[in-house]
Amino acid sequence: MIRTRKRMISFFLLLILVVGSSLSLTGCHGQKGLDAFVIPEEFDTSREYEITFWAKNDTNKTQTAIYEQAIADFEELYPNITVNLRLYTDYGKIYNDVITNISTNTTPNVCITYPDHIATYLTGSNLVVPLEDLFVDEKYGLGGSEVLFDSPTKGEIIPQFLEECSFEGHYYALPYMRSTEACYINKTYVEALGYTLPETLTWDFIWEVSEAAMAQDAEGNFLVNGQKVLIPFIYKSTDNMMIQMLKQKDAGYSTDAGEILLFNDTTEEILYTIAEHAESEAFSTFKISSYPANFMNAGQCIFAIDSTAGATWMGTDAPLCDISEDKIVDFETVVMPIPQYDTENPQMISQGPSVCIFNKEDPQEVMASWLFTQYLLTNEVQIAYAETEGYVPVTSKAQESAEYQDYLSRSGEDNSTYYDVKIEATELLLDNIENTFVTPVFNGSTSLRNAAGQLIENTVKSARRDEDINDAYMEKLYEDIISLYRLDQFGGQGMAVSAEKVDLGELPKTSVVLLSTLGVAWVLIIIYVVFQTIKKKRNRQ
Repeated sequence: MIRTRKRMISFFLLLILVVGSSLSLTGCHGQKGLDAFVIPEEFDTSREYEITFWAKNDTNKTQTAIYEQAIADFEELYPNITVNLRLYTDYGKIYNDVITNISTNTTPNVCITYPDHIATYLTGSNLVVPLEDLFVDEKYGLGGSEVLFDSPTKGEIIPQFLEECSFEGHYYALPYMRSTEACYINKTYVEALGYTLPETLTWDFIWEVSEAAMAQDAEGNFLVNGQKVLIPFIYKSTDNMMIQMLKQKDAGYSTDAGEILLFNDTTEEILYTIAEHAESEAFSTFKISSYPANFMNAGQCIFAIDSTAGATWMGTDAPLCDISEDKIVDFETVVMPIPQYDTENPQMISQGPSVCIFNKEDPQEVMASWLFTQYLLTNEVQIAYAETEGYVPVTSKAQESAEYQDYLSRSGEDNSTYYDVKIEATELLLDNIENTFVTPVFNGSTSLRNAAGQLIENTVKSARRDEDINDAYMEKLYEDIISLYRLDQFGGQGMAVSAEKVDLGELPKTSVVLLSTLGVAWVLIIIYVVFQTIKKKRNRQ
């Protein structure tokens, strides 16, 4: 009996060692957990720091120059801090690289990103620094006494923009720039079709004009432009399209707790309408047809919906036009808020990059990152960057400055800095900040956003292929999208999925090892117990 107990004790100790070893291999995708960041009493200026800053631009040399100038000016103030800039052309690539670098603890110090992405980064222990205590630190906080530049105070950051960076009970970012979506309109063609632009754009108006524009002559030329190519209505970001349509209809998308409500009857109604106009080829998307601006500037699109930050690509005199000059058509461009269902209660999405700080073992290094992040909110950086595209500064300090007000007042003076379409797009957001909204942020909200856009993309493709768009199609579409974004593995029809269970992707190998080890351990325990039971019975016999 004593030997048996000793064997059992030895066996369980062995299991504990095995499981413990497996646990030591796991963590946040293999990343060693960090202690929570604690603000140092003083920033040690006697030490040298080297921090990395990952940012995004659209191959816009002016933006790159602004980043480089900001770094140079900051390093002049803090000669002990070196900032290494790494530029990306896509936020998705930044996101993927951050996820990859988590496992080796080589994340950047400062990163331009989106709250949806940060929510995924938070699966790592203390990986992203919560900023609320830094905001109000007397010495080094926003507007702090020891900060060596004119930093904005927390109260000078536009409240709606700051709140977009708050989720899971903390502020995990500072807003950097903000935009919304706008409808860029070829007014010349609208009026040629016999229509007058309404005070507030509606979906019915856009659909009606788009269908009217499809009239052709006997040779197949479209009557409105005399060309053989015309897509009256092109939407750049179909995830935004679906999200805003649902918001305007007060229909479900997701809850603050991360419950997924996207797959509902209103979504289906919207998709039927989109299918109708995709079938007639009056509507298409960026992913299917290409950039709306290219079609618009060639006189082959009437309504192009894109970010206000994309205004420099839109219009006859667009400074960043991507098509050859001989293909550009002369027309009058009008910038209006996106179409609405309820003109008395307009709703439009607020979007734009934010800046987060990654935690490091050295709190002083984090402080260096925090000081640089603050510098990105100074008037010098905010105004200079906002003037490059249709972004707006995120601080009232910058928005109300004499320099920025002068910039807005000079609309149309030239077709570069003061390009009228760009400034009109900027003023559109400034006039509608109270009408903007953001979607809930949680681990999995990125996948949900992608799913919303994919519903439209698939429907448009099917309609253009003359597939039957009916109840059976919608049922299969929902199933396919739920499966594509791994929502099907978590119960129901993906109609209500908790935040913790979405978009986790494949388990890390170390987690698989752990779970496999635990499974084997339990099997061995059961076998051992059964074996001992049989042995006891035999001994009694």
